[in-house]
Amino acid sequence: TMDVYFGWRHLSQVVGNKRMRMTSSFQWLLSTFILLYLMNEVNSQKKGALRDLKCVTNNLQEWDCSWKAPLGAGRGTVYEVCIEDRPRSCYRLEKTNIKIAALSPGDHEIRINSLHDLQSSMSKFILNERNVSLVPDTPKILNLSADFSTSTLHLTWNDKGSLFPYHSNVIWEIKILRKESMELVKLATYNTTLSGKDAVRHWSWTSDMPLECATHHVGIRRYIDCPHFSGRKEWSDWSPMKNISWTPDSQTKVFPQDKVILVGSDITFCCVSQEKVLLAQIGHKNCPLIQLDGGNVAIEIHNISVSANSGTNVVFTTEDNMFGTVVFAGYPPDSPQKLNCETHDLKEIICSWNPGRPTALVGPRNTSYTLFESFSGKYVKFKRVEALTNESYQLLFQMLPNQEMYNFTLNARNPLGRSASTILVNITERVSPHAPTSFKVKDINSTAVTLSWHLPGNFAKIYLLCEIEINKANSIQESRNVTVKGVENSSYLVAVDKLNPYTVYTFRIRCSTETFWKWSKWSNERKHLTTEAIPSKGPDTWREWSSDGKNLIIYWKPLPINEANGKILSYNVSCSSNEETQSLSEIPDPQHKAEIQLDKNDYIISVVAKNSVGSSPPSKIASMEIPNDDLKVEQAVGIGKKILLTWHHNPNMTCDYVIKWCNSSRSDPCLMDWKKVPSNTTETIIESDQFRPGIRYNFFLYGCRNQGYQLLRSITGYIEELAPIVAPNFTVEDTSADSILVKWEDIPVEELRGFLRGYLFYFEKGERDTSKMRGLESGRSDIKVKNITDISQKTLRIADLQGKTSYHLVLRAYTDGGMGPEKSMFVVTKENSVGLIIAILIPVGVAVLVGIVTSILCYRKREWIKETFYPDIPNPENCKALQFQKSVCEGSSALKTLEMNPCTPNNVEVLETRSTVPKIEDTEIMSPVAERPEGHSEAEPGNHVAVSYCPPIIEEELPDPAVDEAGGTAQVIYIDVQSMYQPQAKPEEEQDSDPVAGAGYKPQMRLPINSAAEATAVGDDVDKTAGYRPQANVNTWHLVSPDSPRSTDSNSEIVSFGSPCSINSRQFLIPPKDEDSPKSNGGGWSFTNFFQNKPND
Repeated sequence: TMDVYFGWRHLSQVVGNKRMRMTSSFQWLLSTFILLYLMNEVNSQKKGALRDLKCVTNNLQEWDCSWKAPLGAGRGTVYEVCIEDRPRSCYRLEKTNIKIAALSPGDHEIRINSLHDLQSSMSKFILNERNVSLVPDTPKILNLSADFSTSTLHLTWNDKGSLFPYHSNVIWEIKILRKESMELVKLATYNTTLSGKDAVRHWSWTSDMPLECATHHVGIRRYIDCPHFSGRKEWSDWSPMKNISWTPDSQTKVFPQDKVILVGSDITFCCVSQEKVLLAQIGHKNCPLIQLDGGNVAIEIHNISVSANSGTNVVFTTEDNMFGTVVFAGYPPDSPQKLNCETHDLKEIICSWNPGRPTALVGPRNTSYTLFESFSGKYVKFKRVEALTNESYQLLFQMLPNQEMYNFTLNARNPLGRSASTILVNITERVSPHAPTSFKVKDINSTAVTLSWHLPGNFAKIYLLCEIEINKANSIQESRNVTVKGVENSSYLVAVDKLNPYTVYTFRIRCSTETFWKWSKWSNERKHLTTEAIPSKGPDTWREWSSDGKNLIIYWKPLPINEANGKILSYNVSCSSNEETQSLSEIPDPQHKAEIQLDKNDYIISVVAKNSVGSSPPSKIASMEIPNDDLKVEQAVGIGKKILLTWHHNPNMTCDYVIKWCNSSRSDPCLMDWKKVPSNTTETIIESDQFRPGIRYNFFLYGCRNQGYQLLRSITGYIEELAPIVAPNFTVEDTSADSILVKWEDIPVEELRGFLRGYLFYFEKGERDTSKMRGLESGRSDIKVKNITDISQKTLRIADLQGKTSYHLVLRAYTDGGMGPEKSMFVVTKENSVGLIIAILIPVGVAVLVGIVTSILCYRKREWIKETFYPDIPNPENCKALQFQKSVCEGSSALKTLEMNPCTPNNVEVLETRSTVPKIEDTEIMSPVAERPEGHSEAEPGNHVAVSYCPPIIEEELPDPAVDEAGGTAQVIYIDVQSMYQPQAKPEEEQDSDPVAGAGYKPQMRLPINSAAEATAVGDDVDKTAGYRPQANVNTWHLVSPDSPRSTDSNSEIVSFGSPCSINSRQFLIPPKDEDSPKSNGGGWSFTNFFQNKPND
């Protein structure tokens, strides 16, 4: 009933939770399902059926099966369990579990009949191995111990392997808890295999926190993975927990103490104290505190850096005290690098190695080395001497008798780890002897010596290979190898031959074994001078005749050291002919020249060199020189300090060839050096340290024939050509209007510095100090260049030039070595006379031609020119404009040609008076429209003429010629308007002055003449006054315009404006050109003056 109640309650809760999410249409379905479930539970309880048959095994041999008793079963219930397929397999028992032997694979029917109060119920189950669970027994910890110095826990337990028939794999799970709060700090697995027997298992764990800091608890369980079991496999229960702790004393301590740790690791420090810890530091860095059980605290350090040699301090501070420890962070030892074992003397083996990376650990924590030899089982420990980083370490191992093979293992160890290196050696093949000592050199003869030295070591059973190094001045180093047998006393001796007499040698030696491993170091050097010997050859000789041809000069070269074989003391020179032999006195060594007076006969000259041992073979040379008429001077150029000379083979030359050379600038006899080559040679290279670039040398090739020498070739050459250092000196020999002749001189050989190949002549137009000929080789079009390749040419004419023009001339010489400097000058060509004449004649001819053409045109166009530029001046006598009646002058408005507005009257100025003509006094000019006073004319004096101003009124009427000819009374009046002011009259001056000479301009008046006497009196004057009459006295004319200041400022009444003016014109009239004509004094100019010489028409 309790089961039904809880089932109902559970389902009710499910329904209640889902009721909010379900719609009302499904509520009846859910209620029906719940009702059916409850009815089924009630029926099953009523029937008394068994439930939940479960089987487990812990050793695969026996199954423990259990079930749930039916509802209502009490203590008196008896269960009968029967297993089919197994005889006598029924068991009666009163508890709800049974242990049976493990069933075979497959399904098995199990019937369980429960008997209670005369009632029984039968339940059937199908049991298979797949339904059985393998649950191992709970393991038990045999022992839990701690190594506090290393913070390591050691755990042991029994695996109970005898309970299992098969070999099975077991997984052990170990958990470690810390502190009283059982904080999980480690969950590790450990795999083992059951062997069918009980075995004790061991497991260790190192804590990141010192074990002294907190209590640690350990528990284990296991999981058996049996491949032959097909059922479920489960973990066993955890074993009972075991713990381990450290019992503190009364003193405060910090853990761990003096810990050595790998660089980059994490480490925890703790302080076990009864006092409260306030601060923790590592080095100078503060660390956060971690609280542990009680008053203990801890700090965690991550990725710790390398420590100093003295370690890193860790300090905990309380209110009253400071507590601390030291940590050493470093590295484990590297494997010894470059391990090498060898011997110097076959007595001791020296093994050396490089320790590799520094460990940063010193003192007792430093790396220790042990050398172990496996064949003999002996070992040697390394005695440390504090050494610099990466310095090679060495260990000495005493050789064992009759043992050549050695197998060495070098072990390195420090608190953080260990390493090792091995090497297998045959020690007789690893011999590197000490440097030889007591090295000495002794003479045997002039070409051989004996070397002796001492070599420490026991080499009696092997052979030594020694290298002797031989050096001499100015020679290639020579090495000789010798093999000697090892000796007990370690002294060795060897002979060295094939040396040169009287030569300084430097010897040194080093040795190794014949199988060769390493050379020893070199011995000290020993210098030795070999003894002298007779000179092996005679001196190299040559001869030259003096410039006067009377003396023969013999030259010889000092013998080289390898031929002199000693110090040359003197030379003996002799000459011989067919008749006699003449010997000269000995010549001391520094002198290598002798002069002999000989005739032109043939002589043989002999030269012998002597040293302290003896004389050299004689060197002979003939004095005779065979002439050669067919000789040409050739040219040659060398390379560097060498020059190659070649020639054709001449079978007549039986002795040898001699090439001599000298500086061409030296005087005869010219000799710098010579060289002899065999007669079968056709070329040779001449080289000398005395050769210099740019210096000309003469080379002479002689051939020896019949004991005489003949000059075969004469060669002039340079080792290297250079550019000339001076420019040719040139002058101008001749100049003309279109050419210049230039002449230059040769450049001295010393300054030419090469074979002359030509000249470059540049010229261009240009003045001095203004023309700079830049970029001569740039191809400028304005620069002309002439390349003169004929070096014999010394003049050049430059044609096609311009006359009277400045030219810039530049001359340069060049060789194959380059272009020399330039020399320039400026030259001006002469003037071209023909051109000047032509330049004069052409403009003159053009001017004449233009004049002729102009004259012809002017003649043909004379009428047009006259009308345009020189029109006729009308004769006032022929002017009809003034021929008008008096009535017209008095003013008829109908007949006026020009209507004048009323104007203010002005006075008429009297310009000139004559006795024959009545004087016109100043009269008031009346306007033509004003009324004239009656009798005005009668009131005036008889000797004056009163003139009224009348504007010009021209009546257009045809003149009557008859009237004119009859001498009609036409009246012409010349008047001028008085200026704005009235001049003051000066009677005294008028009386004194000449009335004619002092009069100014007098207007002509053509008046009726009634008296014949007057006409007769005036005579010629009538002709002069007829028609237009200029002023009588032209001397009073002033050529100024009426508007000029001079005309207005003058107060004289006799001053007139400029020249006479016509009535109808303001233009100046041209005065007559005669001696009495007045001259202009600053007056104006008129275009008509241009034609003043024209006559009146």
